[in-house]
Amino acid sequence: MLTKLTIRNFKRFESAEIELGNPVVFVGPNNSGKTTALQALALWDIGVKRWAEKRSEKNAPKKRPGVTINRHDLIAIPVPDANLLWKGLHVRDTKVVKGDDGEPVLNKDGNKKTETKNVRIDIIVDAVTGGRQWTCGLEFDFGNKESFYCRPLRNSAAIGSDRMSVPDGAASLSIAFLPPMSGLAANEIRLDRGAINVRLGEGRTAEVLRNLCYRISGAADSADEPRIKNRIVWPEVCGRLKALFGVDLDEPRYIPERGEIAMTYRDSSGVRLDLSAAGRGLQQTLLLIAHLELNPGAILLIDEPDAHLEVLRQREMYSLLSELARDHGSQLIVATHSEIVLNDAAGRDTVVAFVGSPHRIDDRGQHVLKSLKDIGFDQYFQAEQTGWILYLEGSTDLAILCSLAEKLKHPARESLERPFVQYVGNQPNRARSHFFGLKEAKTDLLGFALFDHLEQSPQSERGIKEMMWARREIENYLCQNAVLIEWTKATARDQEGEGSLFVDPWIKTMETSIADIEQAMNTLGKGSPWSPTTKVTDDFLNPLFRTFFKKLNMDNQLVKSNYHVLAQHIKPEQIDPEVTIVLDAIWETHQKARPTANE
Repeated sequence: MLTKLTIRNFKRFESAEIELGNPVVFVGPNNSGKTTALQALALWDIGVKRWAEKRSEKNAPKKRPGVTINRHDLIAIPVPDANLLWKGLHVRDTKVVKGDDGEPVLNKDGNKKTETKNVRIDIIVDAVTGGRQWTCGLEFDFGNKESFYCRPLRNSAAIGSDRMSVPDGAASLSIAFLPPMSGLAANEIRLDRGAINVRLGEGRTAEVLRNLCYRISGAADSADEPRIKNRIVWPEVCGRLKALFGVDLDEPRYIPERGEIAMTYRDSSGVRLDLSAAGRGLQQTLLLIAHLELNPGAILLIDEPDAHLEVLRQREMYSLLSELARDHGSQLIVATHSEIVLNDAAGRDTVVAFVGSPHRIDDRGQHVLKSLKDIGFDQYFQAEQTGWILYLEGSTDLAILCSLAEKLKHPARESLERPFVQYVGNQPNRARSHFFGLKEAKTDLLGFALFDHLEQSPQSERGIKEMMWARREIENYLCQNAVLIEWTKATARDQEGEGSLFVDPWIKTMETSIADIEQAMNTLGKGSPWSPTTKVTDDFLNPLFRTFFKKLNMDNQLVKSNYHVLAQHIKPEQIDPEVTIVLDAIWETHQKARPTANE
């Protein structure tokens, strides 16, 4: 997983340091640098691959001065002139030489003596792979408008200092860039993988959608597409499109007489139509799913995945991308303008705001919610479409509820798939104010609000039902010794490999960490971590994971906003009956709702 990106002198950035995660969402206005950051990662990937290729050649010099990269190699960053990669097109820095007295030094002709230095693009990536942390920095030196040079960065600014090594983990990474959907061509010739990548890099997604589907359908030569060999992909893709849009995809067909790929689908009435007749939202969704399926285990750079999607679909798409990336062992890095995606990611994922210098939004859920002072038109629109609204403390709560409903096979799974949700902290008044504001426009609107334990009993009036957890907070229902051990086992296998000898040491480390924090809480008079009244996030889980990863000599990889992952490791019989009562109430509210479209 990539954890940090540092950029110097690349396109619009003079210097930027960007924290990464999985998933990570880049937000900000147009022309703020979101796409530039994605392209910086793509350029770094090209540099690493070229360096590794040349170093593996026979008779390669031990101290290679650099490898040449042609601008045509920049599949994800097409430019007509290589100097367009440099900030302000500034590839050389010329300065007047000054003497000890501060005055300009003159040459033999009496003119001021100058010296010229190359301005280099620096891109540094920090990552964790296979349980190892590493840093790989590359510098790019302008050659001419057609090419430039790449080499590892020096370890220090001192002349002659050693250069960084390029870790094996860096060379083995796969980075896949996907721009927004640009429509769909009426006809599409069959392309090989290289030609597909070139068109994607140039933003010509309209010319490759059928090709992507052709490859994941298994029709393409499996030797040509080894990443999907022996994987059942196409039926799953068809199932997802059926669930999302109610259509049945037909398998793409190659027509040798025209050298084209044809693809059709059947709408809800059974009429067979060409894929070009589908709505842009369906095409965009299919493009995203096909791209993820074709690149398992990759670092996925996706620019505006919400383009062409209605607001409800935007949340659904982000959730789907996150799920597919997790299932395929991929890291998801998304650039978006969507307020819906921002709201959903803000409480649980890494969100980087490209306002001024790119920076991670701290206290993310609250920070974003405070900026939403007024009820926007999109929220009234969602209220009409769904007929009900769900209020939660933060998006972590939604992720936990979804996991628990899935574990219990509860019908509320359907209610939580794509709800109209607002995150209001643990403040009933905020939920009520927002609900009754929307109710002015849709008088039969229903609401369900769920809070952590409150000092005062919740109320239910005029269409909004309020409930609170009997325990201190929702995380108390996940804070079980068995759940923590199961999470440890799964994380150890993910980091160290299946059947690794490191799994048992990880478990022992977790057990000793639990004992240490439990004893510390007792000493400080904070009670037991297993008590229903303990604020487990602050008093137990936060210090537990800090201690656990410190004992492993690793950076903390599980912070408060990501505790929802624990829900994936709980067994149905370990779930408190109160959870079922809450899910029943959510399902009942959903069932009673009257969307405007259905009236």
